Amino acid sequence: MLGALAACLAFTAAGPCGAASAADTDALPLSGATTSGIHNSYDPASFGYLAQALDTGTSMIELDVWDDFVTQEWKVSHSNPLGNSNNCVNASSPAQLYTGGANKDLESCLDDIRVWLGAHPGHGPLFVKLEMKAGFQATFGMSPAKLDQSISAHLGSLVFKPADLLAKPGGGQYATLDEAATAGNWPTRAQLAGKVLLEVIPGTVEESNPTDSLWTDSEYAGYLRDLHSQGKTAQANVFPSVHNAQAGDPRTRYSDTSLRPWFVAFDGDAATYVGGGIDTSWYDTHHYLLFMTDSQNVSPALDDVNPAPADAQARVAQLAKAHATVASNDWRGLPQVQSMVLPRG
Repeated sequence: MLGALAACLAFTAAGPCGAASAADTDALPLSGATTSGIHNSYDPASFGYLAQALDTGTSMIELDVWDDFVTQEWKVSHSNPLGNSNNCVNASSPAQLYTGGANKDLESCLDDIRVWLGAHPGHGPLFVKLEMKAGFQATFGMSPAKLDQSISAHLGSLVFKPADLLAKPGGGQYATLDEAATAGNWPTRAQLAGKVLLEVIPGTVEESNPTDSLWTDSEYAGYLRDLHSQGKTAQANVFPSVHNAQAGDPRTRYSDTSLRPWFVAFDGDAATYVGGGIDTSWYDTHHYLLFMTDSQNVSPALDDVNPAPADAQARVAQLAKAHATVASNDWRGLPQVQSMVLPRG
């Protein structure tokens, strides 16, 4: 509890335990705020309906996606590549968000998100994290382009796209996402109310597959780069993330240097970012998005699911000070944590 108290005291200027007023945080650019997010929000063991995860006030939900090239569907489940196991119900109206059969595909999950946001127009910007469990299978039709087509068909104009970040307020475009982010071209949270920003990371199966030489991050970044060179950037709906915490500029891992400026989102273990000698202020200075996972494992570790609310709030405040954009966790029963919005840094 002493650690919790210290973290809270560090944020007294922002209010109780770092809780800034809505007016204060609405004026922040997207890259200037820290919020909470729910890991594996689609899991029916956690929420009967995806809408219930959104009802917590969270700023991020996560969907595990499999590319079923036989049925040409994006399946959503933790471990079944051939079937759906989730809490999405394919709602077409708010009344349908909490009824009907679940275990639908990704497009149905996106429908639920669209309908829920339509019923909550004042909700702050929502991050949707896609873990592509086994990556893409472009040879068999399950490509980044097909994923974008599904997103466009089911979320439409709700998506804040890479092209939106590239667009200069006075007209024209920045040359790359890196240039746009470093220039601080993110809209404010108020301007992004009701909008969705999607990030994509390589999946656990893909990363452990010795025969997979083209992971999701590289594949989507290359696709995005090529779209931009063709003047078709608006077709892209997703921001690729550099996966796993690493000191310095993690984009140096990409031997193809033309990919590097198309990454402005980074995703990795919170304990490594905080305790691994990594200068996380670098991300904040460049206005990059930083998704910290497993917030509970930062020392001293908290309960995975049911920590004391004050300790969980203090942990999010601690990660805000450590320059996180999203502090991801499994604290699904703590709406007072999920609804937190703090100044970053």
